[in-house]
Amino acid sequence: MSEGNAEPKLARINIDGKDYQVPDGMNLVDACESVGVEIPHYCYHSHLSVAGNCRMCLVEMGMPMRDRATGEPVLDDDGVQKIGWMPKPAIACASNAKDGTYIKTQSPLVKSCREGVMEFLLVNHPLDCPICDQAGECRLQEFSTDYGRGFSRYVEEKNVKPKRTELGPRVTLDDERCILCSRCVRFCEEIDENPVLGFIERGSHSTLTCFPGKKLDSNYSLNTVDICPVGALTSTDFRFKMRVWFLKPTKSICTESSAGVNTEVWSREGKIYRITPRRNDEVNDSWMADSGRALYHTVEAEDRMKRFRIDGQVCTLGEATLRARELIQVGTVAYVASGKLSVEEQYSLRKLVEKEPGRVTFVAHTQDGDGRLISNDATPNVRGGLVTGLIKQLPVTELEALRDKLAAGEVKTVVSLGEDLIAAGIPPEMLKKANLVYLGTHRNATSDIAKVVIPTLTVFEKSGTFINQQFRLQKFAQAVPGPAGLLPDVWILDMILAECEGAKCARPSTPQVWARMAEEVPAFAGLSYAKIPDTGVLLDGSAYAELPFPETKGWHYEPAAEPATASSKF
Repeated sequence: MSEGNAEPKLARINIDGKDYQVPDGMNLVDACESVGVEIPHYCYHSHLSVAGNCRMCLVEMGMPMRDRATGEPVLDDDGVQKIGWMPKPAIACASNAKDGTYIKTQSPLVKSCREGVMEFLLVNHPLDCPICDQAGECRLQEFSTDYGRGFSRYVEEKNVKPKRTELGPRVTLDDERCILCSRCVRFCEEIDENPVLGFIERGSHSTLTCFPGKKLDSNYSLNTVDICPVGALTSTDFRFKMRVWFLKPTKSICTESSAGVNTEVWSREGKIYRITPRRNDEVNDSWMADSGRALYHTVEAEDRMKRFRIDGQVCTLGEATLRARELIQVGTVAYVASGKLSVEEQYSLRKLVEKEPGRVTFVAHTQDGDGRLISNDATPNVRGGLVTGLIKQLPVTELEALRDKLAAGEVKTVVSLGEDLIAAGIPPEMLKKANLVYLGTHRNATSDIAKVVIPTLTVFEKSGTFINQQFRLQKFAQAVPGPAGLLPDVWILDMILAECEGAKCARPSTPQVWARMAEEVPAFAGLSYAKIPDTGVLLDGSAYAELPFPETKGWHYEPAAEPATASSKF
């Protein structure tokens, strides 16, 4: 990639008789993929070093011939420059695109090489695809169909290897299915910088295992499952729970921290089965933390709230919002929120605050970031509060100001949006002096003493946007429906606002909220929900550069100026 904003240098290459232009120096596997030509491969991965283990990417390569003495092109009888083809096929993964490169991916020699490689890979591989956990997303299965012979000449007994080997607390190995591509080994060494995997024995007896006294227990261990091209490495949590062809992937954002990791939520019939990373080289490359994958379990947690309540008694949503409006209008009101809310919810809360003024406080949620994909900020959208104008300063850990006002009787009503105020440092006996309205997803000490409880939806049950620590605006989509009777937070806030204004609630959709925000929030001018690409939109965060962000690793994320390479460390 060239420096600055200059266009990258392009190289002209010829693939199977057709000319294409691709970035100069790009790996040939990626270059061919970028123009719609598939080169099958197993060991190659765009974010790992080149190993050249599998040999599946063999192609014929050549360059235009020139006279060594004069440098003039060597022409054939028809006046066309001759191509000097290499005497043997070469692996595309170890070659880069250069101007004038010629490639054959469909020649008889290449097809014969692929058939031979597939035959060797299947020599000891169990032919039990119908019961394999990788069925439906297995590259070995796909390539054997597309490039294999379709039959086996091997009649001897297959070599039996260990099955159901626990490499770590979250990864299970079926060694019979391993094709020794070494992707997992290279990931641990180069990306996770935690070299715990390696091969032992030789030939057909080669086995993947952990080093003596080591386990694959890193918080990034499940990335090895993602990049495993076959059914060797499996997620212990997801193993044999559902066939992937039944699952629907939904693009989402991990809420574990402000890193804004791009994810895919896999669900079927309203139930989530797994979360995997979604590639975005500007944010998380192709990786995510194991801890973020487990967040979907909160959807069906035992402490999930599903009933509207007033003074502990079950009521309807209309009754709850009406009572919330009455309490908000009783006297001085204080609002407590956090970066867990989406941009749309923060904007809707701002509109409510403009109608019923009160101090807005964000509760800070901090953690020990790892300098990779988990930041010190444990919420996904603190910067959304700054950009929408809901808050003017960073969140606070302790709510001293609110506690002092409660003690002095200066606050009559407290509206908490998903925050456990007791855990944040306010004594319960002090909270009981005020009218407490709680909106949230799960039961806690604050919801137990609230006068009005309004259950809301999790991030998996609604659509919206977050602004991560780069000030990158990213959207997430609804993966599953919420519990019966529950509505999006934006609708609930709009209902309370409508009650305050004596108007009918419009129940705006996410695009409709964005139409309003684009007019009122300068940073969103010209944007719409539909125009936000999957990779997000980088906003100008320079106006907030002087704010006292904690100077600890993981809070600030500097995107790589170049595309992610084998040396990329998240």
